[in-house]
Amino acid sequence: MPPGLKDVAARAGVSIKTVSNVVNGYVHIAPETRARVQAAIDALGYVPNPAARRLRGGRSGVIALAVPELRSPYFAELAGHVVQAAAPRGWTVLIDQTDGRADREHDLVAGLRRHAIDGLILSPAETLAGELARRQGVPAVLLGERTRDEPADHVATDGAAAAGDAVRHLLRVGRRRIAAIGVPDRPGAVARRQRLAGYRAALADAGLGLVADPRFEVPVGGLRRADGAAAMEYLLDRAKDLDAVFCFTDLLALGAIRTLIEHGADVPGDVAVMGFDGIEEGRYSNPSLSTIDPDTARIAQLAVDLLAERLGERQATAAPPREVCVEHRIVARESTIGRP
Repeated sequence: MPPGLKDVAARAGVSIKTVSNVVNGYVHIAPETRARVQAAIDALGYVPNPAARRLRGGRSGVIALAVPELRSPYFAELAGHVVQAAAPRGWTVLIDQTDGRADREHDLVAGLRRHAIDGLILSPAETLAGELARRQGVPAVLLGERTRDEPADHVATDGAAAAGDAVRHLLRVGRRRIAAIGVPDRPGAVARRQRLAGYRAALADAGLGLVADPRFEVPVGGLRRADGAAAMEYLLDRAKDLDAVFCFTDLLALGAIRTLIEHGADVPGDVAVMGFDGIEEGRYSNPSLSTIDPDTARIAQLAVDLLAERLGERQATAAPPREVCVEHRIVARESTIGRP
């Protein structure tokens, strides 16, 4: 078996407590005692067990990340950024998916109690985020569109403002008959409801006499490429006069572009397409995808930082819930502005 504190203490002729104090950097140790203990550590090849040290201190060094769907490039990229942000703190990230279902979110959070996790980062698909955070019983950070009165820290994006910026970009490049793909098909879809509100407000505020046309607002049951392709088929059958489409996710936009090309339409010559999420795939699609980039790396870093504060690294465990809103940016590419 590898040497332990007891072996080091016996070799150095000191107590186990003294060895522990040296290993943990306790300053009030006589230099000659510290040197003797260090010599014993070197001779025996003793390596401290960080997991055991964390457990003795009431910490496991494990946090959980729960997202709706790991197959989604957006959430896959988010998970990667969370792991990267957690690594310098020595944290391991346990990742699971909720499938965007309320019952799955409940079951997942209840199941996490069986694990020795220090905290939870949750991207909820439904409006019960606050309830989940209260039930969890460990520090939690919520991700997603800005809400009100959450009982946990929240790294938010302003979905309505970002959607409005997407529509205004399409207006600036001369589009006037702008459709929306991704309209919510159920009450709890907070992110999509906010993006729909931003879409409608931007049209109404443009000063061009534009209003949201029901023909141009297409509900979807999912947020994948196939859903975007099917929604675009629906639009081409019922709203042939459209000249742009704002899709509530990048995957919907990529599906929509595929349908347009299959129908012989030029993108963006005939129909400009705008997405939302800033996934890397959009940079390499043909045409490359214009999108709203919500700064996923920044979201992940802030979530980890807020969780660390709740875990006592800055004695902030009793502070009221905080909401940090991350700035988004427009990334204009070929699907709206064409090739240079």
